[in-house]
Amino acid sequence: MNSNLKSEAFTIYLILASMFIAALVASNLIFQKFFYWNPFGWFRFELSVGILPYPITFLITDIISEIYGKKKANQVVIAGIFASFFAMFIVLLANYTPAIEGSPINNTLFSKVFGLSPIAVLASMLAYLFAQFIDIRIFHFWKRKTNGKHLWLRNNFSTFSSQFIDTLTVVTLLSIFKVLPWSLFTTLVISGFLFKIIIALLDTPVLYFIVYLFKRRFHLKDGEEIELFD
Repeated sequence: MNSNLKSEAFTIYLILASMFIAALVASNLIFQKFFYWNPFGWFRFELSVGILPYPITFLITDIISEIYGKKKANQVVIAGIFASFFAMFIVLLANYTPAIEGSPINNTLFSKVFGLSPIAVLASMLAYLFAQFIDIRIFHFWKRKTNGKHLWLRNNFSTFSSQFIDTLTVVTLLSIFKVLPWSLFTTLVISGFLFKIIIALLDTPVLYFIVYLFKRRFHLKDGEEIELFD
């Protein structure tokens, strides 16, 4: 691959990494609002809005794993951890900064919206660590087993396993820390996991299309990865 193509590939990697980090940080900041979704009529999903950007992170790690390799995917996961904790440090600083009398958002309202964010981030990050590293490991296990073929298999197998671990872990920790009531535990685990499964199935064609574009642009064979600058 010539230097121009490699530079272009690196730029795309940075864009994907920035989207991953933005989705992760956003999911931790907005988690306290809940909504319901009843698309089938027989099951009512009760979900945190924080779940909306979160599946994007798994799609992006699968794209990076497929195109750039396991090492680059792990680097993005670690970068996401640092970005999340840094964002929470800023939120904590803002929370302890007293509002002036004429401030549109007073101390009480700000604390109500963002006050639980550090606990949520701790719970989310522990779940995130388990889930993302398992997702990447399973993805590459099936990539080796299938010699780079059957992208749908490794995409869905890795996501199903990691999303169940993520959902169970984060809801359990938030319940232990009393951020969420135990009465919502079963509903949130089932709703969260099923929602993520549906999204994983829906994003499989998207993953195929994006990988196709990469292979066509960078002349990649099945199982071949782009080696970026270290």
